[in-house]
Parts: sequence; C-alpha cells; structure tokens
Amino acid sequence: MVALIRSAPISRTIVFFSLLFVCACKSSSPTANERVFRVNLGTEPPSLDWSLATDHVSFNVIANLMVGLTEFDKNLKPAPVIAKSWEIRDGGRQILFHLRDDVAWSDGKKVRAQDFEYSWKRLLNPKTASEYAYSLFDIVNAEEFHQGKITDESAVGVTATDDTTLEVRLKHPTSYFVAITTFEITYPQRQDVIEKFGTKWTEPENIVTNGPFLLTSWKHENEIRLKANPNFFLGTPAIENVEMFMVNEMTTALAMYEQGQVDFIDNHSIPALEKPRLAKAPGFKRVPQLRGEYYGFAVDRKPFNDPRVRKAFAMAIDRSVLPTLLRGGQLPASSWIPPGMLAHNPKIGLLYNPPEARRLLREAGYPDGKGFPSVTLIYNTLEDHKIVAEAVQGMWKRNLGVLVRLENQEWKVFLKRLLNDPPPIFRSGWGADYPDPDNFIKLFSSYSPQNYSRWRNSRYDRLLEQAARELNEQKRVRLYNEAQRLLCEEDVPIVPLFTTAESTVLNPRYSGLEYNSMGRLVLRDVRLKTATGAN
Repeated sequence: MVALIRSAPISRTIVFFSLLFVCACKSSSPTANERVFRVNLGTEPPSLDWSLATDHVSFNVIANLMVGLTEFDKNLKPAPVIAKSWEIRDGGRQILFHLRDDVAWSDGKKVRAQDFEYSWKRLLNPKTASEYAYSLFDIVNAEEFHQGKITDESAVGVTATDDTTLEVRLKHPTSYFVAITTFEITYPQRQDVIEKFGTKWTEPENIVTNGPFLLTSWKHENEIRLKANPNFFLGTPAIENVEMFMVNEMTTALAMYEQGQVDFIDNHSIPALEKPRLAKAPGFKRVPQLRGEYYGFAVDRKPFNDPRVRKAFAMAIDRSVLPTLLRGGQLPASSWIPPGMLAHNPKIGLLYNPPEARRLLREAGYPDGKGFPSVTLIYNTLEDHKIVAEAVQGMWKRNLGVLVRLENQEWKVFLKRLLNDPPPIFRSGWGADYPDPDNFIKLFSSYSPQNYSRWRNSRYDRLLEQAARELNEQKRVRLYNEAQRLLCEEDVPIVPLFTTAESTVLNPRYSGLEYNSMGRLVLRDVRLKTATGAN
C-alpha cells in the first residue's frame, strides 16, 4: 500500500487542538467505565471503500471495521478468521475456502461466500477503477475481465458454490495467494448496500460491516468515532469506544499525547527531533517495517527519459545521511525488496558515487549541470519528507550542479497528481500488503496503476510472471534478483532511499496493541490494565 502522508490545513488543526485543550478537563482522562481509546490518524482517510482504498490511514480504519477470510498470525502466516479452513487442489490451481456460518454483518444478516465473490469481482470490474485490481490477476480471467477483453463476470475464476464455500481457480500455482486474502481489498462486501447507496455507502448511516468495531461518526477532515460491536463473532472488544483524530501537525499531535488527550501515537505524530527523547518514555516501541521510501522519475519525458540522467541523480544521493536526520530507525536502501522479506539483497543497486554521477550527467549533455532544465521534486506534506527533500536537494546541487525546486502538496492533491500527471521527480513509499516480494516487485509492473513513473519493461514483467509461478524459493530469489537489477541498476525509474521503522508510544494504562512489521493499527485486543481497576 502507498505509505503515507498527512494533510489538512494547519489553521483548522490549530483550532481543533485549541478546542480539545479547552475540553481537556472533561475528556483527557476517560474512566474505566468509559473505555475510550484515542489515536491520531494524522489525516483524513481518502476512502473507507476497501475496493478503492490505497493508503495506510484508510486501511488502518478499515482493519478495525472489517475482517476477511484470513489474517496474519504473529509469524506473519495466514490464519483462519471467516475461513475456518481451506484446501489446495489441482496442483495448486484451485483453492476451496470453507467459511464459518456464525459470522454476522452489523445489520444481523449472515456473511456468505457470495459476499466475497461480489467483492472480488467488484474490485476487478473496470468500472470500479480500483488501483489494486492487479492483485487478483493470478485468478483465471481476472486480468482479461479488468481490461474489458471479456465482459462475462461468471468467467472469472472466483465462485461461491454455496453459502459457506468459495472456490478460487488460479492461472497457475501461486505460493502467496492465501496470504493475499489477509489484505483488506479481499474483504466481503454487501451488494445490496452498495447498489442502494452508491458512493455514499461508506458513510456511518449506510455502511454495513462485520468487524470488531462499528463506524458511528465520521466528521470529515476532523474525527472518526467507533464503538465496540457487541455481536462480533470473536468476542466484543474490551474498549467500548475509539476516537480517531486527524491532526496533521506533528508538534500538536505530540502535545495532545503528552497532555493526555491521545492514548497512542506513531510516526504520524512524532517529530524527528523528539524521537530520541521519546525513546526513553514508558510505552515506547520501535518496530522495523516492511516498508520502503523512494524517489521516482517521470521516465516518459525529458530530462528523465534518459537512463543516464536517472542514474546520475541516483548516484549523487548519499543515503547513509538520511537516517541520521530522521532518527527513527531507518536503514539506507539501494535495492527495493526490504529486509525481513524473501529476496532482500543489499548488494543490488547504485551506490553513492559523485564522480561517476557527474560523468553520466556530462555524457547525457549536461556538464556540471549546465543546460539542465528546471525540474521540481514534489512530496506530500510531512516534516520527515521535507527533511529528506532538503537534504537530497543539497546533494544534487553539490554533486551535479543542478538546483531542483521543492514543492509539497496535501495528500489527496498529491495522489491525484501522481495518477494523472506525474511530476519530474516525486516522493513515494510502499508498505507490504502481504509479506511476499511479489507485493513489492509488482508495484512497478506495466499493469500497475501505482507505477507512477510510467516505466514499462517487458523483460521485467516476464520475470514477475515467472517468479509468481515458481514454487522453489531459491529459483524465485534468482528471478527477483534479476528484476531488482533492472529496476535499481539498469533502467532506474526509481531511487530506493531507506526502509522504515515505526516509532510508537502507547499510554502505559493500556495493553494489547501489538504493532507488527506490516504496520496495521488493530485495536480489538486493546484494554485498560488491571492495575487501573479496568478489567
């Protein structure tokens, strides 16, 4: 998923914080009976429609409203949730998911296999325009249906054979497919609700969900409120209410935590300069993430249509400096697949080499940067992104003689720009949707809408297809190594910068919030500690 982000006018944030401060005496210390848990999302979720969501914030809300066939266990392996079991048949080309029959929607109706079939086909339907449709292209006829080559959705290889059986037919054996069913995009959906309310179906008064919490209020650009679902089939959460704020100013969000107005903060709320101090605070944790940051180039226009220019810009960046500026446990990265994932290879990629960078730029026709056109690096508004952009701007000026302009944009505006008219250089990131290299490598395939660089390489696409079919891990690693060399050494449509860690601080009065390397904020096990008299 696209890794994130923050937005909202600062003036509104300050007004919002002031109101909270005035009310602090009433709201900063919820009693045990109230069981209110408060977090800061940092921004408005762009969408709570899990067929359309693409970002970390949206999925963090959805993950508390919904559950799907499976979820990750502590070892990041798929574990049963709505699917009580599954069978893999036909040499890996068919999967039968057997569903529980005691899972209810929030309006009392049972969750059925047909709800999954509808959801998956809606994701693939070209009219939905989902950026994640490609995630299901391993299914028979899924890609053809999405591309409009076939219009009969019954030809797509996902079928509810009865209320509790979902049959999936794959084009080829796919080692990671069950892991994909942990991802929010595969959660079930109610056809009757979506057809009745259209684009408004995710509003609190319309939405129907099946997860641990219910959406009770969504004050756009301000606050989301959830309440425990008393009919959740895995048990009612201990926390009765959740408040999710959208404060984009880090210093404001941190002040809210320290004044008792928020119970949990993460990278969205912790300024870089404050991380060393907070590392000593009770409840602080730093969790390495399967998440990478990169700069991308618009390869379909000058000057970055020339791979020599792209390589020069990549080799002029000293990545080792960036973690020292951010102070959050980041690790420099020259390759794309992150540590902790199959096929991570730190030996791949272009290293810092200013003389070679200058030689390449000179060879491309821009000696010492002379004659280089004016270009802009655009990033979404966030303090850490600004710190990195200013540091890299200085490196490019010093090592190449090129002054790159900087521009920040609010998240929704930024995302629209990436989709419709990518700038010459842009900041982006990616967090794992499922812990397999396929999820990272597919991002830059020719058919990925999130390949904002618009880079196309048929050899790269073939390597991905071969790796998807390959069940032998060593052979898969060799294929992914070759793909990464194309991406990070030869064509260089992107420059990997670093992998990230999540710095989190949890109010010591609470327990049960386990933040793993997938970075999901799952609140159903959060509870007040018994020492406070809560449980």
